[in-house]
Amino acid sequence: MLNLLPCTVRTCEGLSRRNFLQVGALGGLGVSLPQALANEALAKSATGSSGKPTNCILIWTQGGTSHHDTFDPKPEAPIAIKGEFGVIDTAIPGVQFTEVVPRMAQYANQFALLRSWNPLNGSHGTADQYVLSGRKFNPAMHYPTVGAVASWHHGFQTVMPPYIQLGTAVDSRFGGGKAGILGIQHDPFVIQGDPSAVGFAVRDITPPAGITAERVSRRRSVLNAVDGLMRPSSLQPKTFDALDNHYKTALDMVTAAQTQDAFLVDKEDPKLRDSYGRNRFGQNLVLARRLIEAGVRFVTVTDGGWDTHANNFPALKNSLMPRIDQGIPQLIMDLEQRGMLENTLVVWLTDFGRTPKINSASGRDHWSTAGFAIMAGAGIPGGAVLGATDGEGGVPIKHEYFSEDLMATIYHKLNLPMDLHATSPDGRPVRLQEGRTIREWV
Repeated sequence: MLNLLPCTVRTCEGLSRRNFLQVGALGGLGVSLPQALANEALAKSATGSSGKPTNCILIWTQGGTSHHDTFDPKPEAPIAIKGEFGVIDTAIPGVQFTEVVPRMAQYANQFALLRSWNPLNGSHGTADQYVLSGRKFNPAMHYPTVGAVASWHHGFQTVMPPYIQLGTAVDSRFGGGKAGILGIQHDPFVIQGDPSAVGFAVRDITPPAGITAERVSRRRSVLNAVDGLMRPSSLQPKTFDALDNHYKTALDMVTAAQTQDAFLVDKEDPKLRDSYGRNRFGQNLVLARRLIEAGVRFVTVTDGGWDTHANNFPALKNSLMPRIDQGIPQLIMDLEQRGMLENTLVVWLTDFGRTPKINSASGRDHWSTAGFAIMAGAGIPGGAVLGATDGEGGVPIKHEYFSEDLMATIYHKLNLPMDLHATSPDGRPVRLQEGRTIREWV
């Protein structure tokens, strides 16, 4: 349930208003919306933005996608480095990818590729925190992910939460994907369901069986009646007002037709859904686009299983890359055809790169000094291939950029101030990013 306030207000019979809400007024609705809904007023009153905010769909392939075997092949290197895959030409003259990304190669002029990202990190968990926030892990300071910053700074556009995460393939042990010092009200609303499954429904958004709109209305009336009885004796009327607003936000989201419609992927043209791929990742991309249309500012689409220490090549060829290779180009084209690409940034990030040398298990291990990143839309130049690594794909040799710089570029595109500060729990001002934008892309 929504635990919005540390205090409770009790009736003379010993039942707190919070307890009442849990046992009856909202419990039957399944309303345990995350704290992203708990402070709409705060989100709206955060530091004002300059310019029209751009939305973002960020794709996170958790585990560390191999740069050697996708977008930075080394065909002239020994077999122990270049691996099993051949190379193919792309839509960009003189640029080659590996054979397992044929559609990405065909549509390479639709996105920008950075081949000289230096992750400066080869550990899971801290990677999720560092890459998605642009600030190195600090156990004493939980830096917020960029989606949470967009929620905090730009606020709500509609009744939809500003920040939604599709899937659970983000390691949050060290704050990855979270709001950190901005507060849990700006954590993502996480959707765990599989939109490719028959009968897909979103927990906390879809009322349980038997709970009709009429019953929702009656329960709201009961809640209002209880408020009326308790408010005159309340010693904290402002606190009550805040709590009411938070529950109103949750109820509005549950009952709004806009909310219900956004999650109905079945309303999409079946042929369009086929073009994305009838799998969880592909249908999450369809859902992400629908959520952006419905007013969500930032959607993270997660995909797990990329930690290929063993059987790297069959895993990439047969299961991991096909869904990515089909889904991402289709998302970019779909956004463009709908006139949404101009104001929607598409980003593909991962933990880090993988080792130049193939290990004894036919896999690649973690590599902390080289990897790739991809961006499209929001003015990112399509077909731009930036940077290069050495002959083994071990280190960048030109146009080296870091996770801080990727995040600074995303901040720039989302109209988030470069000098944006938040306040730490102990009252200190904290600068949220310290990178430099990728100047060739902005």
